[in-house]
Amino acid sequence: MKILVTGATGYLGHRLALSLAERNNEIHILVRNPNSENIPQHKNISVFTGDITNKQSIKTAIDGCEQVYHTAALVKAFDKDSSLFYKVNVEGTRNLLDLALENGVKKFVFTSSCSVIGATIKDAMCENDTRISPFDNDYDTTKHHAENLVKEYNNKVLCTVIVSPSKVFGPSGFETKTISVNTIINKFIKGEFTFIPKPSKLVANYCLIDDVVEGHILAMSKGKAGEKYILGGENISFEKLFQTIGTLSEKKGKLIEIPRFIMKTFAIMQWIKFKITNEEPLITENSIRQIYCNKIFSSEKAISKIGYKITPLREGLQQTIHFLKNQNHV
Repeated sequence: MKILVTGATGYLGHRLALSLAERNNEIHILVRNPNSENIPQHKNISVFTGDITNKQSIKTAIDGCEQVYHTAALVKAFDKDSSLFYKVNVEGTRNLLDLALENGVKKFVFTSSCSVIGATIKDAMCENDTRISPFDNDYDTTKHHAENLVKEYNNKVLCTVIVSPSKVFGPSGFETKTISVNTIINKFIKGEFTFIPKPSKLVANYCLIDDVVEGHILAMSKGKAGEKYILGGENISFEKLFQTIGTLSEKKGKLIEIPRFIMKTFAIMQWIKFKITNEEPLITENSIRQIYCNKIFSSEKAISKIGYKITPLREGLQQTIHFLKNQNHV
């Protein structure tokens, strides 16, 4: 089957494209830089140069494709040009949906994020739960708008499905984000200072990349048109997460709990530095609110409806630690 995958130079899209190619599908990937080191290499993968914000540049890549996996997005806490979030995450999605309709694509799977569902209090949030906090950053806002677009196009006869991963971790040949779960785990097992929010009993949901890739493929084959599926893992506090990592790695990294007011001070300093040097901040006041809250999610719908499976957290962490140790050694 001929399949288009966007975002194939990203952490998730790269693994997804390879997994689909290994199943003897003919994979088209759309990339802005054909010379990128992150392009997945496989005899069944064809590279097309283009950009989802340029509708004309997508046409050759999508031609003849029966399925589309749209994983590409602008994922960051801040951009000097905030309009880019809308241009990439919303208008780029609209371009793909339009061309999918025009080209008779049978099914379209859109990768969203659990950050659209937002913070939780005590109970795990599900796909249709109402968000309890306002949108306060460009990424979450535009992914929410993109989700609405995808649902709208489902009513135009195009079969669309939304998947929402939580915090993804796991073995990978590269990282595309400065701050990621893998990066934090790696710092800890190397004995470096590892900063976590205070109180460390705040809970988040962590999912293994292999599970999320398989969840995308299950959503394509079994997902119901117009539905959304959380592709998550286990819910665990920062404290218990790093206790587990320490036990599995036999390393005791230097954990430092950071109160919110200190993190806010750091964010203000980053903002001042940005104003002086034009160097984008690693963290903003708005992104702090995403850290100092519970993010507890349930994948029960995906488990019961499409057969999604969750690798036990300890097992996933063991795989990741083994991979990172080998990588560090090399």
